[in-house]
Amino acid sequence: MTIKKAFGYALYAFAKKLPRSNSRLDIGAKQLRRFCGSLILEKMGKNVNIERNASFSSKVRIGNNSGLGINCLVLAEVTIGDDVMMAPNCKIYTVNHNHERTDIPMWKQGVAPARPVVIGNDVWIGADVTILGGVHIGNGAIIGTRAVVTKDVPDYAVVGGNPAVILKYRNRTEI
Repeated sequence: MTIKKAFGYALYAFAKKLPRSNSRLDIGAKQLRRFCGSLILEKMGKNVNIERNASFSSKVRIGNNSGLGINCLVLAEVTIGDDVMMAPNCKIYTVNHNHERTDIPMWKQGVAPARPVVIGNDVWIGADVTILGGVHIGNGAIIGTRAVVTKDVPDYAVVGGNPAVILKYRNRTEI
């Protein structure tokens, strides 16, 4: 880990507890979290908003005008495009436990290789959404509140449920 990243993580330990970005107690929390993100993240675009208590890996890449929601958890290799809105309590997991063998406990089987997640541009991710490894979310998609996304989401699809299914498309009335 570089000194720059270590400093960013140390400062972020304090900054993540500051009030949310739209709080009446505006004490520069949004700007401080953005500064920390610029030190930690692999890539960070312009006008990025990192909300209160967001947790993320240094391997995350975030495009312009996008954000990490309040209390979100974004692990390992995740690419977030431009103009992505993320509501509170979202989880993006790229790693899973091995579980193929039945002759030994799962916890002894180790961890499978990371499966990166890619989120396109102009995506709205609702509250409490879980996105699993290897998923690609297309441009203009909407992920409904509490959805569990286990498969790719096409461009302009509106998905919801557990597991998430296509409910409709934004650019047409029927699927």
